[in-house]
This record gives sequence, structure tokens and C-alpha cells, in this order.
Amino acid sequence: MGEIELSCRAYVKMHLHACLFPRCSVNGLLLSSGTPGGAVCVTDCVPLLHSHLSLAPITQLALTQVDVWCSQTQQRIVGYYQANACASDSSPTPCALKIADKISEQCSDAVLLMIDGGKMSPHDRVPPIVMYERKDSKWILKDKHTIMLRQWEETRLIANQMLDSGDHALLVDFDSHLDDITKDWTNQKVNNKILELASPANGNV
Repeated sequence: MGEIELSCRAYVKMHLHACLFPRCSVNGLLLSSGTPGGAVCVTDCVPLLHSHLSLAPITQLALTQVDVWCSQTQQRIVGYYQANACASDSSPTPCALKIADKISEQCSDAVLLMIDGGKMSPHDRVPPIVMYERKDSKWILKDKHTIMLRQWEETRLIANQMLDSGDHALLVDFDSHLDDITKDWTNQKVNNKILELASPANGNV
């Protein structure tokens, strides 16, 4: 696998998801609007759960619905992310490995991304992410030099702005959608807010 590029939108939404449920493990799906082959560009994410991450029926339901939505919006599922309830633990859990394995059956370049809660300070100059790739039926740590997050400084500032203003409360994960089906798990409100805060000069987010 070559380089992985993480968009501002994808990172900010993962960050907000972890911050919205600080005492819980959270997870979600990584999406790409690019075609298979070459560098993988994660352009968006869908926050899934903040409770009972190992509940297979809910996860399967979410995967099915997201897959249908992706086919309608010319996107594809290219990976999985998770933040563990224990901030100092950024190791993949059996649940994370199982879901990532399932995604890799459909996407040969699938990635597994763990959020390092211990490094999510507003002042951190390095993205608090640990990424794994699948090789020889195992998930191994990916070389950090092949992970790109363009405009990291701007991305970090947008995440902090949304937290400071309380806009992270706009984020809806699939768990919350199941509690109230009027809530939009595709998070168009959050996408628009990120777009609004991003500098137009930097192009796509």
C-alpha cells in the first residue's frame, strides 16, 4: 500500500466524535470518493457507535446502510477508525480488528486508524492518529511518513473552533440516529460548518 491522505473533513469529524463521548470508546467508517488504486484518499467518515461497539447486529446494520448510501453518492468504504475509552490506549481491540477485516474483504487497500486520546491536546502539532495496514493477514503499524494530512494546522484550528463554539454537539453518530431516526448520520450540518470554517484558498476539505 502506498500513501494515505486524510482530509480535513474526515479528521475533524473523527476528532469531534471522540470529544463528544470522552468516556466512551467510539468508532466509525472511513470513506473515499476516489477510485481504487494508487494513493488512498480518505475524504469523509461516518461516526458509528459510542456504546456496545462489539454488538454485531448494530454494526452490520450500520455497514449495510452506509454501503447503500455510498453507492448512491459515488463513495466507498476504505477503512475503520476507533478511539478507545482509555485515552492512553491506542491499540486495536479485537472488535476493531474484526470490523477492519470485514472491510478489507471488499477493499484491498483498507486502513485501520486508531485515535491516540492521550495526544488530543488543542496544542498538539502532530495528528493524534496511529494507522495500520493489512499485510499477510495481519494488521501492522503503517509508516508515519506515508500518512498525509494536508493543512494540518488549519485542520487542527477548525476542530478546536468547533469544540470551543459547542458545534461538536451537532455531530450525529449511528447510535444517536437509532435513538432518534430524524437525526442525520451523514452529518450534512457538520460538513457545511467545516466547509464554512475552512479557507477557500485551500481547496477541498
